[in-house]
Amino acid sequence: MKRSTYSHINLLEELRLSPDDFRNYLRMDEDTYVELLTMVTPLIKKQDSRMRKSISPHERLSATLRFLATGRSFEDLKYTALISPQALGKIIPETCKAICKVLHIQYTKFPNSEKEWLAIAGEFFTKWNFLCCLGAVDGKHVKINCPPKSGSFFYNYKGYFSIVLMAIVNANYEFILVDIGTNGRVSDGGVIENTRFYEKLKTNALKIPSPIKSFNNSEELPFVFIGDEAFALLPNFMKPFNIKVLDNEKKVFKYRLSRARNVVENAFGILASRFRIFHTEINLQLHNIEAAILATVSLHNFLRIKLKDRYVCRDVNSLDDAIQNEKERVDAFGNLQRGPNRNACEEAKSIREKFCSYFNKEGQVTWQRNRIS
Repeated sequence: MKRSTYSHINLLEELRLSPDDFRNYLRMDEDTYVELLTMVTPLIKKQDSRMRKSISPHERLSATLRFLATGRSFEDLKYTALISPQALGKIIPETCKAICKVLHIQYTKFPNSEKEWLAIAGEFFTKWNFLCCLGAVDGKHVKINCPPKSGSFFYNYKGYFSIVLMAIVNANYEFILVDIGTNGRVSDGGVIENTRFYEKLKTNALKIPSPIKSFNNSEELPFVFIGDEAFALLPNFMKPFNIKVLDNEKKVFKYRLSRARNVVENAFGILASRFRIFHTEINLQLHNIEAAILATVSLHNFLRIKLKDRYVCRDVNSLDDAIQNEKERVDAFGNLQRGPNRNACEEAKSIREKFCSYFNKEGQVTWQRNRIS
């Protein structure tokens, strides 16, 4: 019995006649798939033996993409791929690592010059009306099976075992930096404080551009990253005011920051919608889980750049209105593993006040008062 005759390779040949079905099956169109296959083939192609032919790169890649697209178990996937669960347990992590290797450097590139940072800030201003923004930061808990002998180390405040995908996203829903693997018990603020990015941010080693003056304002505004209440307030990292001190002007600031920060929430939503592995408890070894997650992030950016608006199945910009119904998450952090003391310095508070003043004066948009009413 020939495996390719009865496996999903034969199904893919039939799906080529229906492009929408092909795209739904592998989460990309045929031309994009062929391009990806060409890139990863040198890394995953195996030599035939005298006894049998090796599993082809086409079968390896399509089985891996189907695993990421559905989150199905190896035991379930074997019926369509006609590959044993034991072989899939080796093939899928290996192919994920190959995808990361060929895509990550080119499609998940972290800026390393002032020019690149200014390009990101310009798109945030054009698309989201937030001046001097370099990226939106947030964390996503990825469900996993409890690792052996780990106790409650990976148990998060949401009530399941997880590792954290910490990400920085640009104005186009593209990931520019990810950190994967911190145990889910740690809060988002604690996760980011253990990254090289945070270390470089605090030591001014990211080549961030110098502060600029807004149009008619004599005050200089620095370039900043933005996040939610879980993060620490820094001179180059803005978060909303505490809910206890909100007046109308501070509500405007919170709305404007949340509107721009929403791109990272949208990016997570698009990622999980495309790759349903995020809707399951991933049953792999921890280092292989990290490879699978990084592969989905690399594929997300690859498809976002290649397919542009065709990659987003609905108008994510409409999610802006959902911010108004956002609930405060401060009380939910009570059971998290705590990070260091996060009392903000006076310089950071002063910078946040400058942004607040800017959004309420010369930087205001016509609809912001209606949004906070």
